[in-house]
Amino acid sequence: MARYFDVHPQDPQPRSIAQVVAMLRDDALIAYPTDSCYAFGARMDSPTAAERIRRIRHLGDKHHFTLVCSDFAQLGQFVHLDNAAFRAIKAATPGAYTFILPATKEVPRRLAHPRKKTVGVRIPDHRVTQALIRELGEPLLSSTLLLPDQDEPMTDGWLIKEELDHLVDAVVDAGEIGTVPTTVVDWSEGYPEVVREGAGDPSRFA
Repeated sequence: MARYFDVHPQDPQPRSIAQVVAMLRDDALIAYPTDSCYAFGARMDSPTAAERIRRIRHLGDKHHFTLVCSDFAQLGQFVHLDNAAFRAIKAATPGAYTFILPATKEVPRRLAHPRKKTVGVRIPDHRVTQALIRELGEPLLSSTLLLPDQDEPMTDGWLIKEELDHLVDAVVDAGEIGTVPTTVVDWSEGYPEVVREGAGDPSRFA
C-alpha cells in the first residue's frame, strides 16, 4: 500500500519532503507533481525502478526516460551540450520542456536509449519537485504518469493513490495540476526537433 503525502504546493513541508526522499533512497517508486503533470519518480541508480515503470506503462526498451534536474549545472553532468544547445536550453529552463541529448558516462546504461545512447533531461518550474531533487542531491529518474488505457495523465493525487496503491510506494499530492506533458525537443543530432508538442511553447524550437 502506497504512503500518501499531502504537501503544500508553494511551501512544501520539510519533514514530508525528507520522508519521501528517505523512501527514494530505499529504492522506492513514487508518483509526484511537476510543472506539467504528475510523473513517476525514483533514484537514478535504482536497480528496479526503470523496469517497474516499463511494466506499469507497458513501455518498450526504447522509451526515453527523463532525468529531472535541479538546475543547469546538474543537467550538464549527464548530457553532452554544444554551444547552440547550451544557450537555447538554458534560456528555456526551468520550464515544461524535456530535451533529448547524448548521455554522458554518468548515466546508467539501462536508462539511456539502447541504440542512440541518448537520455531525456529537464528542469521543472515547480517548488515541490525542486524540493525533492535538492533534498535527494541528485536527479530523479522520471516518466510521465500516463497509464496504458488513458489519453491524459491523472491529475488528482488521491485518485492516483487509489489507482496505483499496489504499484508505487508513495504518492506526493500537491493539489490538482495540469494534464499536459512537457514539450519534447530532440537535440541529439545537433539541432532542435520538436517531437512532442506539450506544455512548453514549441515555437521557440521550431
